[in-house]
Amino acid sequence: MARQQRVAMKFKSIVRRLALLAAMLGFGSPAMAQEVAFDRAGADPALWVVSDNDTKIYLFGTMHALKPDVVWFDDAVATAFAESDELVLEMLNPEDAEIAPVLQKEATYGPGQGLSKTLTPDQYGRFAKVSTELGIPPQALEQMKPWFAGITLATAPLTKLGYLPDSGAEQVLQAAASERGIRQVGLETFAQQMGFFSNLTEAEQVAFLMSGVDDMAEMEQTFADMERAWATGDTDAAAKLLNDGMDETPVVYDVLLAKRNATWAEWIDARLKQPGTIFLAVGAGHLSGEDSVQVRLAERGFKATRVEY
Repeated sequence: MARQQRVAMKFKSIVRRLALLAAMLGFGSPAMAQEVAFDRAGADPALWVVSDNDTKIYLFGTMHALKPDVVWFDDAVATAFAESDELVLEMLNPEDAEIAPVLQKEATYGPGQGLSKTLTPDQYGRFAKVSTELGIPPQALEQMKPWFAGITLATAPLTKLGYLPDSGAEQVLQAAASERGIRQVGLETFAQQMGFFSNLTEAEQVAFLMSGVDDMAEMEQTFADMERAWATGDTDAAAKLLNDGMDETPVVYDVLLAKRNATWAEWIDARLKQPGTIFLAVGAGHLSGEDSVQVRLAERGFKATRVEY
């Protein structure tokens, strides 16, 4: 039971980062990144608004893990949040009791199965090399399904690189919403998010894992570039960083981004029929690129306008 609780706590922090990490498909180990300069005390991430006569919905793209010195919750973002009477996120943090059974079902192999039996010898060798370099014995990941092993490797170096989930936008927004006592809503459940990965075929999961393994050395630079793009509101750069890697795993792109964006646009369409002001915050990748939530909204006749500040 103690081990399950430790795994559950670790998994809760992993879940908060799923969208960004899955969208990037660019994992890595600590190395010297080229300096990516921007005003860390004056970050201005992108914000949009879609509205009708009696409803206003702000769309805010987040990073799920940030360095603590990035100051972003001010100016137009803080004003929009203060106006809002409801915070909508991809998912609310699940209860501890919910995590273990879902994790066992969706993320781990049963008896007689394992990564060493799923991967080819060449794939396992590359995987084991990267895992060992990150300080994780490959045997510790043996019972993880390929998608979960990929997420585990992806998150391993983040703290060393200075990116903290507690500094991520969702955590900051949830704390502020709790302090104000406003309603908090999740677009998806914990089980749904895990299902997006576990419902991939074994071949697709392996492709997801190996794409991350093979891009490992680029991770720190990719995160530095993404942080700059997000903090400066450069949505074109964010779209390229977040979405280009999906070419290697198009089914993963479709499941994790395109289909979810269409579903969320449908949710926004329905929510606009009720009065109120909503602050909707989802991973930045969902608000960038040709399959973004804004594009799906436009197909429904709604224009999302960029808030200039």
